[in-house]
This record gives sequence, structure tokens and C-alpha cells, in this order.
Amino acid sequence: MLAVLANRTYRHLFLAQIIALVGTGLATVALGLLAFEIAGADAGAVLGTAMAIKMVAYIGVAPVVGAYANRLPRKAFLVAMDVVRGLVALTLPFVDQVWQIYLLIFILQSASAGFTPTFQATIPDVLPDEKDYTRALSLSRLAYDMESLASPVLAAALLGIMNFHWLFSGTAIGFACSALLVLSVVLPRTSGTALNGGIYDKTTRGTRQYLKTPRLRGLLAVTLAAAAASAMVIVNTPVLVRGALGLGQSEVAITLAAFGGGSMIAALLLPRLLDRIADRSIMIAAALSMTIVLAILAIAWSFSDETSHWPIILGGWFALGLSYAASITPGGRLLRRSSGADDRPALFAAQFALSHVCWLLAYPLAGQVGARAGMGAALGASAVLALVGALIAIAIWPREDPDIVAHRHDDLPASHPHIADDHAQGQANHVYVIDELHTNWPRR
Repeated sequence: MLAVLANRTYRHLFLAQIIALVGTGLATVALGLLAFEIAGADAGAVLGTAMAIKMVAYIGVAPVVGAYANRLPRKAFLVAMDVVRGLVALTLPFVDQVWQIYLLIFILQSASAGFTPTFQATIPDVLPDEKDYTRALSLSRLAYDMESLASPVLAAALLGIMNFHWLFSGTAIGFACSALLVLSVVLPRTSGTALNGGIYDKTTRGTRQYLKTPRLRGLLAVTLAAAAASAMVIVNTPVLVRGALGLGQSEVAITLAAFGGGSMIAALLLPRLLDRIADRSIMIAAALSMTIVLAILAIAWSFSDETSHWPIILGGWFALGLSYAASITPGGRLLRRSSGADDRPALFAAQFALSHVCWLLAYPLAGQVGARAGMGAALGASAVLALVGALIAIAIWPREDPDIVAHRHDDLPASHPHIADDHAQGQANHVYVIDELHTNWPRR
């Protein structure tokens, strides 16, 4: 897997991702402490609103950026987004009003909504070989999991010697290092081709292409199942461990580490599995696995002895982490297969926005049901949501999913370059993606 790091451009981009993730993790810890300093007992409500603002920024801004990303100088745009995020991080220690937190979080997450899908869409151009790209996806998954484990530990160590306000400086340093690493490499050029249509057509282009592609509709359904599982873990782990079981902060960290550990193992195994097994099979199996695990946990929580609850949750969280990574990591491969180079930023932006719609549904479900009806009901509700996603994926994602799909162009003259080059002897010989010449998926 590490052989892919021999590519200098990817190595620098991967390091930029890791450093920025660590900085973001420090900001997450510091933001919680800042909210408590300003709002006291209402800190939970402040953070909940901040999370909602984050989702709104992701859902609203990413498609707009995706519409124009192919016309922007890629390196300059990525660096600019890092600079904006770094400046916001430096400003956060000086706020003293809740509305200021909300405003700065919106700016910060809007910049992230511009940076992340553009960054993700760059990697397939840097690593055109599918095997290399698959290994890059697994490394990216490992980076996210390592950040979730390392950032709280690093934050705790730093808080022993400094005020939490200084953690935001660490965040700014992370974004600055990310910008310098991006500057240090030559990125593939974008075409600069202007998209046809007005603002609405341009901003919805990626989403329309996405939803017209059967395998990507399947990806979105699997993402819904993944959101159900991860939302349960993120929202309710502290409530389960500290509130229901009466355990301490270290047990919360251990429980979250079980989920992260499962995810890391899956990321290590996936490159070899994806060489042998189709993306659809792995991802739908993972979605069904999350459904089963959540259902078993719901039953076990309701009917087992309280002394066995924590070991059951540890095992369940590990299994959810394993299935979660298996369900979402191959998604980049599907996006790469389903787009040309010009449309790739818009398609990655559409996945970024639509996937966060799934989390916007899953977070309140896990939190509200848990608060009103208990953890057994929250696990059951999450299992139902995961089942819905898995069943939709099975229904709408065709088993046979070739890259070259038989189709005709009765609307084009025989002299058209596309007919001459890609439809020799009347047979399609090119990868089928939704674009200007292929506006709908062929009926089969």
C-alpha cells in the first residue's frame, strides 16, 4: 500500500491531508471548550447549532464550487482555501459572542466545502492507475482514523501545558503547512472549459449527472446506511458510556477507538479485496453488515445484563467500524469511473453535498430517539435507517455494471468526431459517463 507514496506529488498531498486533519482535530476539541466558556450549560446547544451550520455549508457551498472548479487554477484555489481556514482559526480565540462562533464556523466550513471535493477530485488525476488510486483511498481512510485517535491525545497533552485558546494556533499551523505542501508540487491542469447554461444549470450539473448514474445512486444509498451507523457512534458514544453505563472519559476514548480500529483494519484489507471482488458486492455487504450489527446491539442492549453492556458495545463498535470503512472507501473509485476529467470536480462536489444530506438525517435521528426513548430504541432506529439504505442500493444498483455500455447516437451525424472515434463500426468503444453527449443512462 505504501508504494503509492513513491509518487512525489501524491506524497506531498497526502502529508498535507494528514497535517490539516490533525489541525482540524485540535480545533474540534478547542471549539467545545470555547463554547463552554461562552455559553456554559448551553454549550451543547451551541455545538449542535454549529454542527447544523457545518452541514448547511457543506450541502450549499460544495455544488457551487464544483460548478466552477474546472475553470479555476487548482493549486491557487486549494491554497486560498487553506489560507481562509487558517485565518478563521486564528480569529476564533478572540470571539466572545455565540453569534461570532456561528459566523466563523460557517466561513471555515464553507472553505472546507470548497477545498475537500476539489482535493479529492485531484487525486485521480495524480494517480491515473486504478490500483494506485485504490491504495490512495485506503491511505486516506487510515489518515482519517488515525486523526480521530491521535488528535484527542495530542490535545490532552497540549492542554496540560497551555490554555485551550492556543490549540487554534495549532490548527492554523496545520492549514499553513497544508498550503505550503500543495505549493511544493505541480498539479495536473484543469481544462478551463466553461460549462454551458446559466448559474442554476452549472451549480446543479454535478448533482444531475450523479443522480442519472445508476452506480452512483447505489453509492448514495450505501452512504445512507453508513451515516446511520456512524451517527449512532458519534452522537451516542458519550451518552452510552458515561450516562447509561456510568463509566469514565477513558472508557469513552476506548469505545471510540474500537470503532476507529475496525475502520483501520478494513482500510488495510480493502486494496487486495477490491482487486478480486466488485465494488458493489463489498459495499452492499458492508451496508447489510451494519444493519445486522445495529439490530443485534439493539436486542442485546434491551435484554442482556447491564454488566455485559460495555463489552457488547466494544465488539459492536469494532464491527461497525470495519463495515463503515468497507462501505465508503471504494466510493472514490465509483466517482472516478463515472466522470470525465472536466466533470470530475462537480461529481465529487455532488457526492460531498449529497452524503452530508444523509448525515443531516442520521444525526438528529440517533440523538433525538436516544434522548426520548433510550439507547435500545436509538440502535433500533439506526438499524432501520441502515436497512433502508441497503435495500435501496440492492434495488437500484445493477449487478452487471460495465464501463462500456451499448448505446446509439441517432441525433448525431455520421461525420461527428464522437461517432468516428468512439463508435467504430456502430459499436460503442468508450467508457460511458453522463456528459454533454450522453445525457441519460441507456435503458437495459
